[in-house]
Amino acid sequence: MGDAAALLLRAAAPDRAHLVQGLFWLLVAAGLEALGPLIAKTFIDTFLLPRRADLPEIAVLLLGSLLAGMVASWLRYRQLTRLAGLAMRSVQRIRENVYGHVLRLPMSFFDRAITGQLVSRVTNDTEAVKMLYVQVLFVMLDSVIVLAGAMLAMMWLDWRLMLIVATLVPAMTVIVALYQRLSAPAVTRTRELRSELNAQVAESIGGMGVLQASNATERFSGRFAAINEAHYRSRQRELRANAWLLRPVLDLLNVLLLATVIFVFSLRSEGGVGMTALEVGVLYAFISYIARVVEPLIQITMQFAQLQQAMVGAARVHALLKEAETPVAPPRGRVTEGAIAIEHLDFGYLPGRQVLHGLDLRIAAGSFHGIVGHTGSGKSTLLSLLLRFYPAPAGSIRIDGTPVDAIGEDHFREAVGLVPQEPFLLAASARENIAMGRAMTDEQVHEAARAAHAHDFIMGLEHGYDTPLGEGGARLSVGQKQLIAIARALAGKPRILFLDEATSHIDSETEQVVQRALSGLRGQVTIVAIAHRLSTIREADRIVVLNHGRIAERGTHGELMAIEGGLYQRLYLLQQLEEEEEEAPEEAPE
Repeated sequence: MGDAAALLLRAAAPDRAHLVQGLFWLLVAAGLEALGPLIAKTFIDTFLLPRRADLPEIAVLLLGSLLAGMVASWLRYRQLTRLAGLAMRSVQRIRENVYGHVLRLPMSFFDRAITGQLVSRVTNDTEAVKMLYVQVLFVMLDSVIVLAGAMLAMMWLDWRLMLIVATLVPAMTVIVALYQRLSAPAVTRTRELRSELNAQVAESIGGMGVLQASNATERFSGRFAAINEAHYRSRQRELRANAWLLRPVLDLLNVLLLATVIFVFSLRSEGGVGMTALEVGVLYAFISYIARVVEPLIQITMQFAQLQQAMVGAARVHALLKEAETPVAPPRGRVTEGAIAIEHLDFGYLPGRQVLHGLDLRIAAGSFHGIVGHTGSGKSTLLSLLLRFYPAPAGSIRIDGTPVDAIGEDHFREAVGLVPQEPFLLAASARENIAMGRAMTDEQVHEAARAAHAHDFIMGLEHGYDTPLGEGGARLSVGQKQLIAIARALAGKPRILFLDEATSHIDSETEQVVQRALSGLRGQVTIVAIAHRLSTIREADRIVVLNHGRIAERGTHGELMAIEGGLYQRLYLLQQLEEEEEEAPEEAPE
């Protein structure tokens, strides 16, 4: 509850003045509404029971009642509109903060995060926060103010009877506490299961081809049905608590309260005093006020079910916002030439489980280095450290003599380009995929595409650079996607270019195009290519062979091939043999 409240207060802080003004005018509206039963009491005491028909005074009284009601309604409308705007602006800030925070989280967070659940937090849970604002600011705040006004008016009329009516408040508190105790676990479980449903849907859609090809659709349908059934049963537990503890109990208390107030008035009459004309007016006013007290309490408790869900969603959003962001380096050092120095680099994702052991490597500015090795040799880990996806030990990696963690974030990302193994393309045009939100002219985009040898095939598309590529680049081949990714990396004019097995999924013809693009960058950009297909880095200035997190061999292609029985030689010959077998024609069946 405290975390959710803190989240709301921070988001609403810029609109504090609007909140204070809204509260003030709602108090004025509540005071005007509280005049209604008092005016009715005055009419009964002064005109109705004495049978006194003074039309001008009655008209003034009725006109005052009508005016008070109209002004109160107008004020409530204006302030609830004001608070609605405050709520929407606050939720907008929360959603933007959550999305921006997710973008700044370290890669280690995404290693353990499930995409569907994360999307659910950014969308569904922030929407739940909107409900929290709406319920708190609209219904509950207004109801509490109306309740306070009615209680003050009853105190002025008869404080003893007011104490009887006031017993509703602790009774409601007990009901709400009992409801929260019974429903909170179910509400939390429901939101968790909803996230699991979102996660499975996202996972299934992303891997639909694999599911259908492996005939796993029935199994996944069964798993989805089981989660959906658990979600249904959890919602049922919530609804049972709602049905028993909210509106029915308060309706019963309302009847009991009316009976008690009427019974107290009857006792006064039996005591020999009799009910005076003034007490008739008080009785009418109290019965009116009881309805004004009970209705806000009913509104508060009826909204508590949604409030409970919203509080759980707000707590989940708050927990996400508490995740530590990637430390931002002060903008001290800069990448000028692109020389990389790795000294005594040891790294492990978990304490006591080293992945890299004492790496020492120097990469000259403008050179082309290839990094190869078996699966699990540490290639991707080294690349992640070079890209600052994970923090490297202090001083173990330097760029142009500056520790990599001392280079400003914005400058580092501008100076370093990445071509990933799986090209990430937006559901947008070729131009937008290359520019990636950067302010680039058409000439700059075209220049990057030419450098990546992607210009010709882009111009062959239906609308050239303005052709929509579809979700994930569905209209392009794997090789064309990779060329777009290379163009995007080159568009930023990087000093260092990292390739993460960028040719592992493309055909030989496209690989040759990539090799020509890399050759054109020699001497201008420092290229570090992690390669599964060794032909990609055959012309590299130096090839580094990793084995179990250590540098096993290093040298040019010719030097490494000259090492009889060497690791690189075995890898290269094995890969050549596999390629020859794939290219050999199949024997005709007898």
